[in-house]
Amino acid sequence: MENNLKHRVIDVVDYDPNWINIFETEKILLTSVIGKNAVLIEHIGSTAVKGLAAKPVIDILVEVKNLLDLDKYNEQIATLGFVVKGENGISGRRYFQKGGQKRSHHVHAFQSGDFNLIRHRAFKEYLIAHPWASSEYGQVKKEARLKSDNNIHIYMALKNEFIQKYEKLAVEWFSLK
Repeated sequence: MENNLKHRVIDVVDYDPNWINIFETEKILLTSVIGKNAVLIEHIGSTAVKGLAAKPVIDILVEVKNLLDLDKYNEQIATLGFVVKGENGISGRRYFQKGGQKRSHHVHAFQSGDFNLIRHRAFKEYLIAHPWASSEYGQVKKEARLKSDNNIHIYMALKNEFIQKYEKLAVEWFSLK
């Protein structure tokens, strides 16, 4: 498995306004499958922040009424091209990937009330409201890409200090809004 991680190319590119359209298309497809269990389907992550450099992977946050009911739609979600990954390391999450080695989409689903919904929303909104932080994050990601030698674990570790610091600030800031 480690060998596969090194062969997957990590690319950080300038912001692409088409990312919004790609998200909207996927939102329609996911809504058609998940139906009324979906409370909210939203674009998160770096591709949702105008002007922010990002890996060209659309991150989607799905808030559902009932996580176990979402599990009943795994086969249908898979027909949309997603690989069903279960919790994939985060308790209370359902995670789906699309695009194989070239990853095009990540879906993170949580039940209403889960703190991870706030965490993801707060970080995105903080970066939008604070362009200087967004710019700094873009630089951190570009440097991490250069230093990681296409190893996703190293790439993530190099971004971790920034994320930990600003995610905490973002959650505090978001709670005051």
